[in-house]
Amino acid sequence: MWGLNIRTEQLPLLLPFFLSLWMAWSDIRTQRIPNYLTYGCAIAGLVYHLGLNGWVGGGTALLGLVVGFALLIIFYWRGGIGAGDVKALAALGAWLGPEQTLFLFCYMAFSGVLITIAYLWWKGLLWAKLGQFWHFLVGWVLLRPHTSVPESSAHQTLEGEGIPYAVALAAGMAIVCWREILL
Repeated sequence: MWGLNIRTEQLPLLLPFFLSLWMAWSDIRTQRIPNYLTYGCAIAGLVYHLGLNGWVGGGTALLGLVVGFALLIIFYWRGGIGAGDVKALAALGAWLGPEQTLFLFCYMAFSGVLITIAYLWWKGLLWAKLGQFWHFLVGWVLLRPHTSVPESSAHQTLEGEGIPYAVALAAGMAIVCWREILL
Protein backbone atom coordinates (compact mmCIF):
# COMPACT_ATOMS: atom_id res chain seq x y z
CA MET A 1 0.00 0.00 0.00
CA TRP A 2 1.48 3.36 -1.08
CA GLY A 3 4.82 1.63 -1.66
CA LEU A 4 5.56 1.30 2.06
CA ASN A 5 7.07 -1.85 3.49
CA ILE A 6 5.90 -2.05 7.07
CA ARG A 7 7.76 -4.75 8.97
CA THR A 8 6.24 -6.65 11.89
CA GLU A 9 8.51 -4.93 14.43
CA GLN A 10 7.17 -1.54 13.27
CA LEU A 11 3.52 -2.39 13.95
CA PRO A 12 3.73 -1.45 17.66
CA LEU A 13 4.30 2.16 16.55
CA LEU A 14 0.89 2.34 14.89
CA LEU A 15 -1.14 2.18 18.12
CA PRO A 16 0.74 5.02 19.85
CA PHE A 17 0.53 7.03 16.61
CA PHE A 18 -3.25 6.65 16.53
CA LEU A 19 -3.42 7.44 20.25
CA SER A 20 -1.44 10.63 19.60
CA LEU A 21 -3.95 11.57 16.90
CA TRP A 22 -6.77 11.00 19.40
CA MET A 23 -4.96 13.17 21.94
CA ALA A 24 -4.54 15.93 19.34
CA TRP A 25 -8.19 15.74 18.33
CA SER A 26 -9.26 15.99 21.96
CA ASP A 27 -6.87 18.90 22.60
CA ILE A 28 -8.21 20.79 19.59
CA ARG A 29 -11.83 20.21 20.57
CA THR A 30 -11.70 20.78 24.33
CA GLN A 31 -8.20 22.15 25.05
CA ARG A 32 -7.72 19.11 27.30
CA ILE A 33 -6.21 15.67 26.96
CA PRO A 34 -8.31 13.33 29.10
CA ASN A 35 -6.60 11.33 31.84
CA TYR A 36 -8.20 8.08 30.68
CA LEU A 37 -6.39 8.53 27.39
CA THR A 38 -2.95 9.37 28.80
CA TYR A 39 -3.06 6.87 31.66
CA GLY A 40 -4.54 4.17 29.43
CA CYS A 41 -1.83 4.77 26.83
CA ALA A 42 0.90 4.59 29.49
CA ILE A 43 -0.44 1.42 31.10
CA ALA A 44 -0.92 -0.24 27.71
CA GLY A 45 2.67 0.59 26.73
CA LEU A 46 4.06 -0.73 30.00
CA VAL A 47 2.00 -3.95 29.81
CA TYR A 48 2.84 -4.47 26.13
CA HIS A 49 6.60 -4.22 26.68
CA LEU A 50 6.44 -6.20 29.91
CA GLY A 51 4.59 -8.99 28.10
CA LEU A 52 6.83 -8.88 25.05
CA ASN A 53 10.27 -8.67 26.71
CA GLY A 54 9.66 -9.39 30.39
CA TRP A 55 11.20 -7.23 33.09
CA VAL A 56 13.76 -5.75 30.70
CA GLY A 57 11.00 -4.57 28.37
CA GLY A 58 8.99 -3.26 31.31
CA GLY A 59 12.04 -1.41 32.59
CA THR A 60 12.71 0.12 29.18
CA ALA A 61 9.06 1.23 28.92
CA LEU A 62 9.20 2.70 32.41
CA LEU A 63 12.41 4.55 31.56
CA GLY A 64 10.75 5.92 28.40
CA LEU A 65 7.83 7.12 30.51
CA VAL A 66 10.16 8.84 32.98
CA VAL A 67 12.18 10.48 30.19
CA GLY A 68 8.99 11.77 28.52
CA PHE A 69 7.79 13.19 31.82
CA ALA A 70 11.16 14.76 32.67
CA LEU A 71 11.50 16.45 29.28
CA LEU A 72 8.29 18.47 29.66
CA ILE A 73 7.78 18.97 33.39
CA ILE A 74 9.94 22.11 33.46
CA PHE A 75 7.86 23.65 30.65
CA TYR A 76 4.74 22.88 32.68
CA TRP A 77 6.20 24.48 35.82
CA ARG A 78 7.05 27.59 33.78
CA GLY A 79 3.46 27.78 32.48
CA GLY A 80 4.32 27.03 28.85
CA ILE A 81 2.23 23.87 28.46
CA GLY A 82 -0.52 22.00 30.24
CA ALA A 83 -0.27 18.93 32.45
CA GLY A 84 -2.00 16.86 29.77
CA ASP A 85 0.88 17.51 27.38
CA VAL A 86 3.37 16.28 29.98
CA LYS A 87 1.32 13.14 30.62
CA ALA A 88 0.86 12.57 26.88
CA LEU A 89 4.61 12.58 26.16
CA ALA A 90 5.22 10.35 29.17
CA ALA A 91 2.52 7.92 28.00
CA LEU A 92 3.96 7.74 24.50
CA GLY A 93 7.40 7.33 26.06
CA ALA A 94 6.15 4.09 27.62
CA TRP A 95 5.58 2.80 24.10
CA LEU A 96 8.74 4.21 22.55
CA GLY A 97 11.43 3.73 25.18
CA PRO A 98 13.95 6.40 26.18
CA GLU A 99 15.84 6.84 22.91
CA GLN A 100 12.82 7.24 20.65
CA THR A 101 11.18 9.46 23.27
CA LEU A 102 14.10 11.86 22.91
CA PHE A 103 13.61 11.83 19.14
CA LEU A 104 9.87 12.40 19.62
CA PHE A 105 10.60 15.36 21.90
CA CYS A 106 12.88 16.95 19.28
CA TYR A 107 10.40 16.38 16.44
CA MET A 108 7.56 17.64 18.63
CA ALA A 109 9.50 20.80 19.53
CA PHE A 110 10.29 21.51 15.88
CA SER A 111 6.66 20.91 14.89
CA GLY A 112 5.49 23.08 17.79
CA VAL A 113 7.62 26.00 16.65
CA LEU A 114 6.22 25.75 13.12
CA ILE A 115 2.65 25.44 14.38
CA THR A 116 3.12 28.41 16.73
CA ILE A 117 4.56 30.57 13.96
CA ALA A 118 1.68 29.64 11.65
CA TYR A 119 -0.87 30.33 14.39
CA LEU A 120 0.62 33.73 15.26
CA TRP A 121 0.75 34.66 11.56
CA TRP A 122 -2.89 33.59 11.14
CA LYS A 123 -3.93 35.72 14.16
CA GLY A 124 -1.90 38.69 12.90
CA LEU A 125 0.39 38.65 15.95
CA LEU A 126 3.57 37.25 14.44
CA TRP A 127 5.48 40.52 13.97
CA ALA A 128 4.44 41.87 17.38
CA LYS A 129 5.62 38.66 19.09
CA LEU A 130 8.88 38.66 17.14
CA GLY A 131 9.43 42.27 18.21
CA GLN A 132 8.79 41.33 21.84
CA PHE A 133 11.19 38.42 21.55
CA TRP A 134 13.84 40.66 19.98
CA HIS A 135 13.55 43.20 22.80
CA PHE A 136 13.75 40.43 25.37
CA LEU A 137 16.81 38.95 23.68
CA VAL A 138 18.62 42.28 23.45
CA GLY A 139 17.81 43.00 27.10
CA TRP A 140 19.00 39.56 28.14
CA VAL A 141 22.26 39.87 26.19
CA LEU A 142 22.92 43.29 27.69
CA LEU A 143 21.95 41.96 31.15
CA ARG A 144 19.26 44.56 31.59
CA PRO A 145 15.74 44.06 32.81
CA HIS A 146 13.13 43.56 30.12
CA THR A 147 11.56 47.05 30.06
CA SER A 148 11.87 48.08 26.43
CA VAL A 149 8.49 46.70 25.32
CA PRO A 150 5.62 49.13 25.82
CA GLU A 151 3.10 47.95 28.41
CA SER A 152 0.19 47.87 25.95
CA SER A 153 1.89 45.50 23.50
CA ALA A 154 3.30 43.34 26.30
CA HIS A 155 -0.24 42.36 27.26
CA GLN A 156 -1.24 41.47 23.73
CA THR A 157 -0.96 37.75 24.42
CA LEU A 158 -2.79 34.60 23.56
CA GLU A 159 -4.37 34.17 26.99
CA GLY A 160 -7.50 32.10 26.72
CA GLU A 161 -6.39 30.92 23.29
CA GLY A 162 -3.86 28.23 24.05
CA ILE A 163 -2.31 26.46 21.15
CA PRO A 164 -3.22 22.75 21.29
CA TYR A 165 0.28 21.37 21.72
CA ALA A 166 -0.90 17.77 21.33
CA VAL A 167 -1.05 18.57 17.61
CA ALA A 168 2.73 19.07 17.68
CA LEU A 169 3.02 15.82 19.63
CA ALA A 170 1.03 13.97 16.97
CA ALA A 171 3.14 15.57 14.23
CA GLY A 172 6.28 14.47 16.05
CA MET A 173 4.87 10.96 16.43
CA ALA A 174 4.13 10.90 12.69
CA ILE A 175 7.78 11.76 12.02
CA VAL A 176 8.94 8.99 14.39
CA CYS A 177 6.74 6.48 12.54
CA TRP A 178 7.83 7.74 9.13
CA ARG A 179 11.49 7.56 10.16
CA GLU A 180 11.12 4.00 11.46
CA ILE A 181 9.32 2.81 8.33
CA LEU A 182 11.94 4.31 6.01
CA LEU A 183 14.96 3.07 7.95
